[in-house]
Amino acid sequence: MELATALIQGNQDVKIAVIDKDEPGGICLTRGCIPSKLLIYPADVVRLIQKADKFGIHVEIKEIDSSAVLKRMRSLIDKDINMIRNGLEQSSNIDYYTATAEFTEPYTLKVGEETIRSKMIFLSIGSRPLIPNIEGLEKTGYLTSDSILKITQLPSSMAIIGGGYIAAEYGHFLSGMGCKVTIIGRNRHFIPEEEPEISALAKREMQKHATIITNHEVRRVEKNSEGKKKLVAVDMDSQKETEVVVDEILVAAGRRPNTDILHPEKSGIKTDKRGFIEMNEYLETTQPNIWVMGDVDGKFMFKHVANYESQIVYYNAILKRKVKADYHAVPHAVFTEPEIASVGLGERQAIEKYGEDSVLIGFYNFADTAKGEAMALEDEFVKVIVERVTGKIIGAHIIGPQASVLLQEVINLMYTDDQSSEPLINAMHIHPALSEVVDRAFRSLMTSQQYHHYLVEHTDLQE
Repeated sequence: MELATALIQGNQDVKIAVIDKDEPGGICLTRGCIPSKLLIYPADVVRLIQKADKFGIHVEIKEIDSSAVLKRMRSLIDKDINMIRNGLEQSSNIDYYTATAEFTEPYTLKVGEETIRSKMIFLSIGSRPLIPNIEGLEKTGYLTSDSILKITQLPSSMAIIGGGYIAAEYGHFLSGMGCKVTIIGRNRHFIPEEEPEISALAKREMQKHATIITNHEVRRVEKNSEGKKKLVAVDMDSQKETEVVVDEILVAAGRRPNTDILHPEKSGIKTDKRGFIEMNEYLETTQPNIWVMGDVDGKFMFKHVANYESQIVYYNAILKRKVKADYHAVPHAVFTEPEIASVGLGERQAIEKYGEDSVLIGFYNFADTAKGEAMALEDEFVKVIVERVTGKIIGAHIIGPQASVLLQEVINLMYTDDQSSEPLINAMHIHPALSEVVDRAFRSLMTSQQYHHYLVEHTDLQE
C-alpha cells in the first residue's frame, strides 16, 4: 500500500493493480506485529501491577477480562483495515483485486477469473505459519499466530510448539491473562536467535509465569478421554518422553513463504530450496523488472525491513538509481517481560568475522544505574560489541525495560559513515534516566575472555 501511494504521488497518470487475497494491510496489521502488541501491552500492565508490592503499593487484580482484551484488539484492527480498504477501493488510480494471484507465464498473472499482464511487477506476498509434520496434529487441531486472533475466549491451558520470538511473545500474553502456559522448543536455548546470556535470563524470568521445556521435539499429539490435548515430546539427547496435557495448542514453529500459491517459476523467477524468492542486491528477481520485498525474500521477517525494502525497490524500479539493499544493522525486538532488543552481530559472529583480539565487549546492569535502582531492577543488562581499534559498533543486545527504545540510540550510530561509538560516549546523557545504562555499557569495554570471566564471577548467565 505504501509503495502504491508513492507511485501515484510520483505520477498521477499511473495505473496500479493491487492484488491481495487477504484483508488489506498486510501481515503486520492484520495478524502480526500490531494485533499482537495490542494483546501484549495488557500483559505488561498485569506484570507491573504484580510488582507493585516492591514499592510499598499493595494492590490486587480482581479480574482479568481476556475476552475484552481480545475484543478491543479486533475493533482497533478492523478500523484500520476498513480505512485501508476504503482507500484502495476509492482510488481512481488503483484496481483493487481481492483474489488469489498466480503466475501463468512471464509477466502474466491469473487473478480470480481474470488475466493481468504488466511489464513491472512488485511481489510482497508475505508468509504464513509453518506447520511441522507431527503425528496426530492435524486431526487433533491447533491454533496458529493467525487463528488465535480470531478466538473470543482464551483456554485455561495452552501448549506452545516452538521456542522463538512468536512463542515468547504469546507465552507472555497468555500467561499474563491467567492461562497456564507450557512452551516446548527444539533448541537447547529459549529464543535461540538471541545472545546466550539474554536467552538464559529471558527463560529464567518467564519461567516465573510459564513452564518452558527446551531441547525437546513434539513427536505426537492426541486427544485423551476427557477431550483434552496430549502432546508427547522427546528429549533430543536422552530420547526420554515428556507428556503435556492442555486445553489447546498454539503452533509457533516459524513461517514459510507463499510461493507455492504464486507459482513464480512459471514467470521465470527462481526460488531457493526453502521456497523463498531469489533476488539480487537491488531486490530485483531473476526475471527483469519483477521486484521483491518483505517476508517472501527470506531475509528478515520484520515490518521495518519490508518498509526499508519498499524504499529500495522504489529507488531502483521507478527512479532508476541503482541503490543496493544494506542489511548490516537490522534491529528487532521481542516484546516479552523483560523486553529484548538487538541489532548487528552477536559475540560469536563478531569474533568469527573480526577475530577475538579485535573485538571488545561492554556490559552493564540496569540495576547499577540510579533509574534502574529506583525501578527495583535486578539482572537486566546491556551488552555491546565494538571493534577494538576503530571503536566501530558491531552489535548491541539489551534485555530490560524499554529495550526497543534504548537500542535506537545505537542503531542510529550504526547508520553513520564510520559507525563509531564515540558520539554516544561523548554525548551528555540525562541523569537519572535509563539511557545511562547504554552509555555505561560502552564505557566498560573488555576482551571476550575478561567478559566471560566477569559473567562467571558476577552473574549466573554464563553459557
